[in-house]
Amino acid sequence: MASTTVIVGSAEGLHARPAGIIAEAAEKYDTDIEITFDGEEADAASAMLIMALGAEKGAEVTVSGDDADAVAEIAALIEQDLDAD
Repeated sequence: MASTTVIVGSAEGLHARPAGIIAEAAEKYDTDIEITFDGEEADAASAMLIMALGAEKGAEVTVSGDDADAVAEIAALIEQDLDAD
């Protein structure tokens, strides 16, 4: 299982817009990708579950799954400021 820890880069944390972008990317993969924050896990393909984590800018989250490429893509998205236009 691949796993990496990253810092949330979006200015407002993992709220609706970034969560939607991350979930859309995760849906492309035919494998489960999990995001863990503060002991809570969320399916990366669910924007609602991602938002429920409450991870703010600068929070440390772990992305894990069986597909290393999927984990890398989701981790890279989390590190970006997805609120920037």
